[in-house]
Amino acid sequence: MSMLTPPGMGGKYRITGDKYPRMRRSRRRGRLVLGVVASVAALSLVGWGTLQLIDVFTGGGDQASAAGSRTNCTTKAGASPSASAAPLPRPGQITVNVLNATARGGLAKKTADELKKRGFKIGDVGNATATYDKKVKGTGILLGPSTALKTSLPVLGTQLVSAETRTDTRKGTEVDLIIGNGFKSLNSKAAADKALTALSAPTPAATGAKKSCG
Repeated sequence: MSMLTPPGMGGKYRITGDKYPRMRRSRRRGRLVLGVVASVAALSLVGWGTLQLIDVFTGGGDQASAAGSRTNCTTKAGASPSASAAPLPRPGQITVNVLNATARGGLAKKTADELKKRGFKIGDVGNATATYDKKVKGTGILLGPSTALKTSLPVLGTQLVSAETRTDTRKGTEVDLIIGNGFKSLNSKAAADKALTALSAPTPAATGAKKSCG
């Protein structure tokens, strides 16, 4: 008789052999686990769908796509010209007053004659006012209204090396070339023409963006 047979029991109730009966899992428990998994999957699907709808109405998808493209791409473009930059006047559109602030005679007339040959219009020619007479140590001062700071004065400045640029409250468009103690002569015509060409050259425009993505 097996040790598993209770005392006093035999016949068809007798347990024989050395294997224990295998217990089956409860089908009810399996169904419960399956239901929980299905519920979690359904909730996840609903949440994902909600996020997609939010992106559609707020444009989040487009922003994310644009951000992703910016992350790995580099755009290169040439310098763009300033839309507010005024065109430079030609020498023939500029009237220059040539004033001598040195003790050397004849400089104003000689300089005015040379500027006239180079195409500038000449206004007053003579000695500088007391404000500047014998007080300009450099090569000279280019003086004009504030409106000439980026137009007439830079063009005149191509004719004289190291001249100082100033503005005042005058009316009109005339500018002054005040000759200082450091003045020897105007720039050579070749050098002045080269500087004027460089000054008038247009700023390179963007010829198209170049994008490289890694």
